[in-house]
Amino acid sequence: MKRNTNEHSQAGSNTSSNTGSNTSPHHSQIEDDEIDLRELFATIWAGKLLIIRFTSLFAVLSVVYALMQPNVYRSEALLAPVQEGDSASSLASKFGGLASLAGVSLSGGGGADKTAFAIEYIKSRAFLTTFINKHPDVLPELMAIDKWNAGNNTISYDTEVFDAETGVWVREVDFPKQPKPSVQEAHIIFQEQLSIAQDKDSGFVTLAIEHQSPYVAEKWVSWLIKDVNDALRDNDVAQAERSIEYLQSEINNTSLSEMRSSLFDLVQSQTQTIMLANASPEYIFKTLDPAVVPELKAKPKRALIAVLGIMLGGMLGVLIVLVRHFMNKDEGAEA
Repeated sequence: MKRNTNEHSQAGSNTSSNTGSNTSPHHSQIEDDEIDLRELFATIWAGKLLIIRFTSLFAVLSVVYALMQPNVYRSEALLAPVQEGDSASSLASKFGGLASLAGVSLSGGGGADKTAFAIEYIKSRAFLTTFINKHPDVLPELMAIDKWNAGNNTISYDTEVFDAETGVWVREVDFPKQPKPSVQEAHIIFQEQLSIAQDKDSGFVTLAIEHQSPYVAEKWVSWLIKDVNDALRDNDVAQAERSIEYLQSEINNTSLSEMRSSLFDLVQSQTQTIMLANASPEYIFKTLDPAVVPELKAKPKRALIAVLGIMLGGMLGVLIVLVRHFMNKDEGAEA
């Protein structure tokens, strides 16, 4: 009996020792984690002055940066694509095969394809070239503006880029650039200020311009709408006139009465296209909500800039404090 009691006591002691050996690493790990967190917060608290300095510095810098940014205004217009008429559709279904053989288009001025073409055309360098040539003030207002004077609604130009009194570009650039900005340079800046998109559900198109001058933004939007309508209308009229000239030559060269009758119908459809185009100022886009001079700025978001600057300064300060602490700790451990 005494031997059994000793065996049980020895087994119990072995079990308790094993249990203790199994649980001690977990307790040690938890304690290490707690120590690390305490050490982390203690380090941050000890370096609070440095963190405050960095946060304050970045707060001041971000506020100064935000205040230095000029106001940018956004003017936009809501447009509806002009749909092609029923007469054009009926002619296309009746004489579509003959027209395609003759190289004549009966599609008219509207339709989704025309809308997509017009949107991409506005974004193109070719359109911007025509736009700048038609409105000479666009290039200085795009590439040389310094600030907009709200008091008298005038634009001050950067004197190192453009001499407003003589109208001469004076900027110093390296080859192959020229003092006067090229269309390629202007196109890059223009794309940053232009916004045009079509709603997939409604089909409506929103065209917007951002500029330091709200009056320039409104003026450009109105010009863009008018110019794209005029350009595509003139293009379709010129194409219809070429088609009529070609069809008339074909009429003179054929003696088949049925063919001549069909060709006369095609001539009539092209004449109708010219008449409708010349009678429609809003050839591609109909303005539903015209552009207005915006009263409120679109950007910069100065409060957001200041908040982001403060957060960046605080995070940088904390990072520097922790890096310095652990570097010193590693150096002490090595010593």
